[in-house]
Order: sequence, then structure tokens, then C-alpha cells
Amino acid sequence: MFRGLQGLAGVAVSCFPRSRLPAVFANPRSRATAALESEPQAKRSRRGEELQKSMRPRRIGTHNGTFHCDEVLACFLLRRLPRYQDAEIVRSRDPKLLAECDVVVDVGGEYEPQKHRYDHHQRSFAETMNSLRPDKPWQTKLSSAGLIYVHFGTEILASLLGTDEKDPRISMLYDKLYENLIEEIDAIDNGISQWDGEPRYAISTNLSARVGHLNPRWNDKEQDTEAGFRSAMQLVGGEFLDRLDFYRNSWLPARSLVEEAVRKRFEVDSGGEIVIFAQGGCPWKEHIFHLEQELGVEKPVKFVLYTDQNSQWRVQCVPVTRNTFQNRLPLPEKWRGLREEELSKTCGIPGCIFVHASGFIGGNQTREGALQMAQKTLAAQETTNEK
Repeated sequence: MFRGLQGLAGVAVSCFPRSRLPAVFANPRSRATAALESEPQAKRSRRGEELQKSMRPRRIGTHNGTFHCDEVLACFLLRRLPRYQDAEIVRSRDPKLLAECDVVVDVGGEYEPQKHRYDHHQRSFAETMNSLRPDKPWQTKLSSAGLIYVHFGTEILASLLGTDEKDPRISMLYDKLYENLIEEIDAIDNGISQWDGEPRYAISTNLSARVGHLNPRWNDKEQDTEAGFRSAMQLVGGEFLDRLDFYRNSWLPARSLVEEAVRKRFEVDSGGEIVIFAQGGCPWKEHIFHLEQELGVEKPVKFVLYTDQNSQWRVQCVPVTRNTFQNRLPLPEKWRGLREEELSKTCGIPGCIFVHASGFIGGNQTREGALQMAQKTLAAQETTNEK
């Protein structure tokens, strides 16, 4: 059959005089080629450039010279997207070189997502997570890291976890990573302090500082920053992936455990201010605060009980806020700093092991003993309030 068709085609062609051949036979060049050649030179040149650009590896542009944590993380995050995983990173301030890049971060004086230009240094820039995503509460001015995270973070997390962007875990992980990693980088790069006034002590080991130390020193003979930039990408990339792994495989599962304990709190004590975890060692503080809001808990939880590595029981106070050392209700002052027999005699509870000098945590050999330590503390508070 196919031979017959080929022969028929050959006969058909030979039947036409050369001058009368239809265009499809008379011109061996493709119609696309002919159409391209008939275009004006300028338009043809643009199409050629676009074709050439589509065939070369993608390029991520950022500035050269001293590097900072925000653009390093921005570049790392972009490379987590399948379309940029093999992208070349072009470090330059040359507008011509940057114009050839598919996406540009932290340089260029433009924030235009439609053009994939993500700089935050221009005077007019004042975007925050909240201004770009009103469903999010954070109001720290964004750096290039935050900008890339706002626009691509959900897609990046879904790609890394091999799931759909609508997976409810993605939203929780997105918020957690911004609040506990990326917002810090945004603030430091934009010169925003954590507090007003003079700090009591300096913290110089944050991620941004460690990235900064990978730049050449001012008096080094070799001032090339390329090797340092690559090392910085490994550093921030490892930090990001480690955090993601922890939040996915430890922090998220802990939420279920904490939620179960909060829902069962009245089975532990009629006041509902004590919870007991089925398993110790889980990260519980943030979950307590979130779940109290979500579940409409009227009386805030004051104590959590759990077992330690030696199968002994701990009673720990819930802090006023997640990042403070002040507690909602510390263990009684007269117990603090005491141990074992002396502590048991003082509080009238057998099996006591210790109470920390600040009163934020104590220990007992049994579940019942730890529960009594919490209950006596609550009772003492009620007595004080009545007076």
C-alpha cells in the first residue's frame, strides 16, 4: 500500500511541467522557511533571537561582588523548580547580560513579576508578605528571598515533597518556613531590628552572618566571590532542606499528638488546664498556641506532662508566648532548686526528682506525682487569687 502511494506521488509529480508544478512540489524549502524569509529583517531577527533563547539553558541573574543570604537563597529556591533546575547563574550588574536572563533577583531596580524581575532595592519598593498575600499576617519588608518565596514557594514545596499544591500540609509548611527562616533573612537584609533600643547581647551566628563570612576578607589577595557564592548556596540550601525535613517529618506529626491531648484535657483534670502527651520529646509549644485559638479554648493550658528518655515524668509550664521565658504559671517558688527527698517533703508529693531554679519545669518518678505537682500549683494560684 505504502509503495503504491509512493509510486502514485512520483507519477503525479512527473505529470506536471516544471513551470506548472504546484507550490508544494515546486519549492523544496518549507513554507515556514519561505514565510520567515518574507518577513521584515527586524522581525526576523527578533524571532531568531527568541528561537536561540528557547534552545539555550535558562539563566538566573543576580549581582556580582559581595553576596548576601537573600539572593543566595533566592537562587537556590529557583533551582528547586524543574524549569530552572539546570539554570546557569549569571552574576553581573551589566544590564545587557541581565536582560538575557530568564529571571533576575536582587539587582536591576525592578519588581515586575510578569517579566520575572525581583529586586527590592528601589525606593518605591515596600512590599511585604501581607501586601502581596493578604491572607498572610507578616509585614516585614521583603528581600529577594522573600519575593521568590511569595511567588514560587508553594510550587517549590509541592515539587520537593512530590505532592499537589492544594495539599493542606503545603500551606502549613509554607507558613512555618517563612516565619521561622525566610522572614529573618528578609529583615536582616533590609536592616530591620528585632527590637527597639539596645540589645542585651549580640547574636552573630545567624544564617545571614554565616553567609557573609564566606565572602573574601577585605585584605585577601584573592577577591573572587564565585567559589564563596557556590559554598553559600550549599549552606543556605542545606539549612532550608533540613528545616523542611524537620517540619514535615517531626513538627507536623507532633500537631496530631498535641491536638489529641488538648481535646482530652478534661479527662486529665476537671479544670482543663493540664494536658498529657502520649509520647514525650515532641515539639509542642507552637501547636498549643495555634490549637487554643482554633478550638476556642477558654482557659489557657498551664502545664504539659510527658515522659523523658528515662521513662520518668516531667511537668513543664506553658510560656506566655512561644518565644519568651516567662511562663503562664511557674511552679511554686518554695519548690524551686530543690531535689528528691527535700523537694518531696516540701511539697508533700512522693517521688519528686527536681524543680528547676526558675520554676519552668519539674520532674517526678510517676505520672500521678507529676500531675499532683501541676494540680497543687494551680490550687495555690486559686488560693492567692481569692486573697
